[in-house]
Amino acid sequence: MSIADNIKSLKNETSVIHVTLIAVSKTKSNDEIMEAYDAGQRLFGENMVQELVEKYESLPKDIQWHLIGHLQSNKVKYIAPFITMIQSADSLKLLQEIDKHAQKNNRVIDCLLQVYIADEETKYGLGFDEVIELLRSEEFAALKHVRIRGMMGIATNTESEKQIKEEFYELKTFFDGIKQSYFRKENSFDTLSMGMSSDYKIAIEQGSNMVRLGSTVFGQRVIKHWKNN
Repeated sequence: MSIADNIKSLKNETSVIHVTLIAVSKTKSNDEIMEAYDAGQRLFGENMVQELVEKYESLPKDIQWHLIGHLQSNKVKYIAPFITMIQSADSLKLLQEIDKHAQKNNRVIDCLLQVYIADEETKYGLGFDEVIELLRSEEFAALKHVRIRGMMGIATNTESEKQIKEEFYELKTFFDGIKQSYFRKENSFDTLSMGMSSDYKIAIEQGSNMVRLGSTVFGQRVIKHWKNN
């Protein structure tokens, strides 16, 4: 199926159950992104700041860009003027940096707290206890240009559906508890971003309302640099 067909099929699948589709466009060419765009997709996820900035500058301005990869504090300034959402906020230091640059750009930047749920050393994210510590801190209360919209999690890369299901279930349970304890009066705390191409159906089953899909949209990844496409 073409990219356009994939987008239409996925939108039909997700919109009826109120799940937001992020098309993960890392390493994809502008032409491939435009095929998804022309099929009606407006939300795209990128991992690398440099690639994201170059795409932002050359593609339609009504695209809503989500940063879904690990973000270094010194790179925040490059995306602060335009980013729609940073899904990978994983430390107070990073949130303070986002807040600083959002203020400079006279914006409030939406963020998700990336929570560590995988049984892998390589994944980033806050532990459950660290999320609570962060939300209780005076430093967090002082942030005026960051809005926490919810949480993001990446499950273990495993064949075990049972393990994936348990990890997503735990994050959904934690999300509900945090909403009740810290964001009860804030309707904006409404996003649970779980699920990629390999596991998004399980994630939706476990309560995800935002999925980040790459190969399901664009086809299997051909490893070549996006600049050369």
